[in-house]
Amino acid sequence: MSIHLNIQPAETKIHSRRLPNRRKKINKPMESEEKQTVIDDVSNRLINGDMSTKIQAAGEIRSMIRNRRCSKKIRVKFACAGVIPPLVVMLSSSDHDACEVSLLALLNLAARNDRNKEQIVVCGAIPPLVKLLNFQTSDNLRELATAAILTLSATPKNKPTIASSGAIPLLIQILSCGTIQGRVDAVTALHNLTTTKEEPAIVLDAAAASPLINLLKECKKYSKFAEIITGLINILSKSHEGRLTITKAENGILTLVETVEDGSLVSKEHAVDVLLDLCRSSRSKYRVLILNEGAIPGLLRLTVYGTYEAQNKARLLLELLRDSPSEKRLRSSVCDKIVREIAARVDGSSVETIKILLQDMVQRGMSMGSSCIPSK
Repeated sequence: MSIHLNIQPAETKIHSRRLPNRRKKINKPMESEEKQTVIDDVSNRLINGDMSTKIQAAGEIRSMIRNRRCSKKIRVKFACAGVIPPLVVMLSSSDHDACEVSLLALLNLAARNDRNKEQIVVCGAIPPLVKLLNFQTSDNLRELATAAILTLSATPKNKPTIASSGAIPLLIQILSCGTIQGRVDAVTALHNLTTTKEEPAIVLDAAAASPLINLLKECKKYSKFAEIITGLINILSKSHEGRLTITKAENGILTLVETVEDGSLVSKEHAVDVLLDLCRSSRSKYRVLILNEGAIPGLLRLTVYGTYEAQNKARLLLELLRDSPSEKRLRSSVCDKIVREIAARVDGSSVETIKILLQDMVQRGMSMGSSCIPSK
């Protein structure tokens, strides 16, 4: 299965068709007045109606935003009309339909509007959303609640409130047991929450490592989604518990090695940093594990083609993977010559060809009286 990143939930996508404009400009003020009248009517029914009326009005809000070219202005007008507080109250309703339609309306109001996102949080949306993340709710409501947390967490002012709400452990649960869309949204929400500049920094539970590794296995290594996942795994690798969980995950190290080989520049940098953290924490424990997964070819290529940071980290990791850390280092000019020659010859080559080239280079390095990489 290949997972594709979809930061914006399908329900919040605004479908607009460009239609020929056959109307005269003199009609536009009247259209604006009529539109405002409709907005006022819908808002009034939402605020003052019974539950059945509120559900109908919330559905109309969602439809009006989705189906209008000027949806940006309509979001502002509905917010000014006071629809956000009653929609937030509906999130706590025991009526399944009321929860769902209010969630959809709030998602559409929040899309591409930071002020609305902030107001939704200020009005108290996070506690009921956290309750909806619980697995006792329906899959659909849980998925929509995850999408809402994702959307709201994109605004910096909302991040501390969400982070302290108890949402993070539930998002981590969704990584393992949620729908595909729910898992994608949970990963991106966690990414949003961990990239905050607020202090203290958010600490991820080590339990997230295994499901993140599994998601990394399933997605395309060069995708934006893989960049987000490897960034989260990199955060986890900074703690002892996180490193243990990463290595206990099935094919955890292999998946990171594959990312070093096939990932985007960002994913490669994150992945090599994780491997370096492992080897630095316990060289005797992780050196052989990393070597056994065939890390050398990807690391060699990274020393030439990676970002500046990735190149340095790959070189440091290669040093730690050598047979003996006390050996005299090969002069950088000689090492670079070997690495660049390998890199120039591996493009488009098969795995077996690369292995032969590596063995050849190792023998040449040994003949010069030193070793840049370990032979296997």
